[in-house]
Amino acid sequence: MWNYSFVFPSLLVLGVFVGYYFSLPRVPLRMNRTFIHLIIIECSVMILDIVSSAADSSHQDFSLFTLYVVNSAYFIAFFARAYYFFIFTASALRLNFLNSKTKRYIIAMPFAISIVIVLTTSFTRWFYYMDEEGYHSAPLYNLLYFVFWLYLCLSFYGVFTRKEDLRIKSEYHILFWYNVILLGGTIVRLLFPKYLLMDTFCLLALITIYLSFENPDFYMEGRTWLFNNRALLEYLEEINDRKKFTLFAFTIHNYNELKELYGSRQMDIGNYKIGEYLRKEFKKKKIFYNRDGRFVILYEEKCDKDEINRKLQERFRNPWVAEDAEFYFDIGCAYLDSSVAKIPFSVLSQLLTIASIEADRADRNEVKEIGAEHATKARKEMEVKRAMAYALDQNLVEVFLQPIMDARTGKLAGAEALARIRDSEGKIIPPDLFIPIAEQNGRINEMGHQVFVKVCKFIKDNDLDKMGMSWINVNLSPIQFMRADLGEILMKSMTEYEIDPKYIHLEITEEHMVDDQLLVNQANTIRQLGFQLVLDDYGKGYSNMTRVKQCPFICIKLDMSIVWDYIKKPDEMLPSMVKTFSSMGFEITAEGIEDENMARQMREIGCKYLQGFYYARALPMDEFLERYVVK
Repeated sequence: MWNYSFVFPSLLVLGVFVGYYFSLPRVPLRMNRTFIHLIIIECSVMILDIVSSAADSSHQDFSLFTLYVVNSAYFIAFFARAYYFFIFTASALRLNFLNSKTKRYIIAMPFAISIVIVLTTSFTRWFYYMDEEGYHSAPLYNLLYFVFWLYLCLSFYGVFTRKEDLRIKSEYHILFWYNVILLGGTIVRLLFPKYLLMDTFCLLALITIYLSFENPDFYMEGRTWLFNNRALLEYLEEINDRKKFTLFAFTIHNYNELKELYGSRQMDIGNYKIGEYLRKEFKKKKIFYNRDGRFVILYEEKCDKDEINRKLQERFRNPWVAEDAEFYFDIGCAYLDSSVAKIPFSVLSQLLTIASIEADRADRNEVKEIGAEHATKARKEMEVKRAMAYALDQNLVEVFLQPIMDARTGKLAGAEALARIRDSEGKIIPPDLFIPIAEQNGRINEMGHQVFVKVCKFIKDNDLDKMGMSWINVNLSPIQFMRADLGEILMKSMTEYEIDPKYIHLEITEEHMVDDQLLVNQANTIRQLGFQLVLDDYGKGYSNMTRVKQCPFICIKLDMSIVWDYIKKPDEMLPSMVKTFSSMGFEITAEGIEDENMARQMREIGCKYLQGFYYARALPMDEFLERYVVK
């Protein structure tokens, strides 16, 4: 009566699949728990599909009670499968209703009502019924498809409405297509009810989920066989608002130097040995490896941080032995208690980084406590990130201009363009807060491009010659400077605004000069396009006169630190340096000028240009025009 050709192979594949999945450790995420439910339910559905179909084919050999039991069990499992596939989609989408019991009860109502109808069908004969002739569908039988399609519709709705919230865009396609597979399975079952084909479609959906979301390897760090950083962040995100927990973090001091000393392979062995020890010593605790010698032990209760530190320090005083090698590591520890204050996950993720940094600074006898002060710092950093993202996305990066004065005449000679962004209250955020963040998250290129374009527009709209200005300096970040297409990007904006490159000088810092060949090649390429190059912050970093000679700079800007040092304690070094650079054809700009005395001394030692608060702070473009445009 029923065709079993597809269901037996599907059940065999599912059995192998289940055996492998349960052999590996898993992070107790809601999504992972739901997947386990799905696996168990799918096994039950397949087995009950075979058993009930076989029993119905030989109904005369079984009692009515037995037939009702196996068929009802199958249909309940079928409805459960529909419900839990939706719950998995909701978990993957991180839908908030999962945290509300009331909302979950409402979502589960179709499932619950279906169970009641199935359980009472032996009396009501609404869903199906059994008699001497065997199995018969009843008027409400199509509820089977209605409920499944209802949960599929909710899944599709969630996928389409939360598309932009997914962290990885490919997840959208995965969630969409495995629900399409399920839809296809219900249609095939509706059209070919005698073939047990839908189980095969559901198995395909499970395999798709596994390969895309549930492979335990995604959450494991192979060198230590501990949970990785992804597992830590996702688990904390899920429990942060629901459970109190404490994190004990420790970091191997000088990890990168030790890696060079021992070698990558040996360090991997050392990390594995540490992971092996942690699994034995801290049983039933969740242990994570957060890359580069950083470990985290998670407690879902209070813990004695001093006792943990004592235990770890005692172990790390002894060597880690593997084969014929011994490893010696020194560690520092930090501690974070989530019960101290309610911490949003976005801030918590920042505190994890801070905890690793503080642990690296700790000595053996202390445990750095990550508290309210660090949370405030992390919140501030998040506010800066949001403000910066908004400014970049809305093209709201402002350009301020700081005048650069002729040391001899005291008149305006040029200006330096500086990026500024505002917080939600309209206040200027200090550049030393947002520039490092922009460099870390890779958005410094967008910021630099916005500044460059707005400087081009300013030059287009205003006559620099009438203002007594010969140029405007625009800073290039190290990341911008390394772009192979930098020249093309710059020239595109210059052409659009019909600007002569002579009006823009490009400032690069000594940070660019780590790779001499890259510096020379990129500098020559830019110079050939007509731009002039200025070396910024000389004396702050990799000061090297030989490398300076290799590049076509026209001006060297002395970092304010060496200017101030000279003012405090004059010597022959700075005057000799300025004289040497001047004799080589470089113009010299002194930064950080704050009073007339500093201006006079820098002028006397031979600096051609002066820049600093003595003349003006960086001004918005309209204020700069009001001050320096000749009426």
